Amino acid sequence: MDSGFFSLFLPITLAITMMGLGLQLTVKDFLRVSRYPKVIFIVLFSQLVILTGLTFLICLVLDLPPLLAVGMMLLAASPGGATANLLSYLYKGDVALNITLTAINTIISIFTLPFIMNLSLYYFIGQDTGIGLPLEKMAQVFLITLIPVVIGMLIRAKFPKLSDIVHMPMRFLSIAFLSMLLIYAIFQERFNIIEYFASIGIATFILCFSSLFLGYCLPLLMDIPDKMARACTFEVGIHNTTVSMTIAISVLNNVTIAIPAGIYSIVMYVFAGIFGFMISQQKLSYSGKSRLSDL
Repeated sequence: MDSGFFSLFLPITLAITMMGLGLQLTVKDFLRVSRYPKVIFIVLFSQLVILTGLTFLICLVLDLPPLLAVGMMLLAASPGGATANLLSYLYKGDVALNITLTAINTIISIFTLPFIMNLSLYYFIGQDTGIGLPLEKMAQVFLITLIPVVIGMLIRAKFPKLSDIVHMPMRFLSIAFLSMLLIYAIFQERFNIIEYFASIGIATFILCFSSLFLGYCLPLLMDIPDKMARACTFEVGIHNTTVSMTIAISVLNNVTIAIPAGIYSIVMYVFAGIFGFMISQQKLSYSGKSRLSDL
């Protein structure tokens, strides 16, 4: 597939998404971290350590092809998406905590994602493939994620009413962009899509369910209030597939590596909707362990 179309529009899509996130953030959102050090640590440990290790194990057990395995690792290393905030709102989670977690994950992933990707490329493909993350490409990822967030925050600080007006249209615009890109990718790969789903479908199912289950139950085990646990559920379970697709196609120049993110973008909404409905049927509890005993 000619990746010129993606190389141009995927970074634009990511920039729009990140700016829309910035329009919802203030400096106070980052300062709020000091109030919830325990839950912040739980989410970061779940995403960066447990899920990364679990995804690596999934790739080995299912014996995934090297490029698809790299795509799975890229997906696991990607931060939670802005969609997690919306799902948390719909299913009675702590939205303020979600915004804080998303912001922190976005910043941290700028450093952790290239590290995980380099290790994955080395293990699954080897050093002689010509695929890597050179310094200029790492800088590119940094710029198209961080700068739009900062711009969005500045707009919110200077023109709060304007940010309230435009942040939702920007979110819909980013969703529309990504939808068009996914449709185009599916059309271009229409003769291979069934094979791709057969190859990576089970892996994405396992990763998605594990992410949601872990994101909800681990905080409850640590006696985190139920409302916060719901926020953690979607922060851990909703990966930013836009980031994954951008790096796979624009940075690594490989469409196959983007396939897991494309499949996951469908799977996660179905699983998150079902999981969110199930937990929203339970009455909110201020004791995590008491809620876990009801499951």
